[in-house]
Amino acid sequence: MTSIELVEIEQAKKTQTETDSTSTITQSSQQRVAKRVTWSFWTVFSSTFLTIFLAEMGDKTQLATLLMSAESQSPWIVFAGSAAALIATSLLGVFIGYWIARRLSPKTLNLAVSLLLLLITGLLLGDVIAS
Repeated sequence: MTSIELVEIEQAKKTQTETDSTSTITQSSQQRVAKRVTWSFWTVFSSTFLTIFLAEMGDKTQLATLLMSAESQSPWIVFAGSAAALIATSLLGVFIGYWIARRLSPKTLNLAVSLLLLLITGLLLGDVIAS
């Protein structure tokens, strides 16, 4: 074999390796997208509903709504107002979350949320210890 043939063979191998690498990256991207698509409507809806429902039970918003309803003697108007407020804040959270998720990688987003939760936990513990 001549040196030109050897160079051509090496270039062909390099091109094949780059093609395989690109193919692997494309396949892993497709797998990540496929994982996102596999969540059904009811899975997302029920997990969101249960999480928010359990998180909101007995919190200050529910207690404020209870007091407003008792004082106003108009429970349906209080219900409509509190439901509209919860929908508005949830909508704001969804839009901000969607906007952030499009700009940050999932790994960065998970790290940022983890650090934020650790900070909040530290502040709450400091408040408990101080009092």
